Amino acid sequence: MADLTGARWRKSTRSGSNGGDCVEVADNLPDVVAVRDSKDAAGPALTFSPAAWTTFVGTIRH
Repeated sequence: MADLTGARWRKSTRSGSNGGDCVEVADNLPDVVAVRDSKDAAGPALTFSPAAWTTFVGTIRH
């Protein structure tokens, strides 16, 4: 399990302001990118290597 201490979470720019489904990403940590549900900040987070995250984001953009 990755240590997410010090993670700076930011909300997806695709998330609305109505309090609905929101995704937050922390990409400020070395060697890990974390993703969580903003409605459950204390809940689990998915973690990716920076290379895997870059590939994922690039794929969904195209």
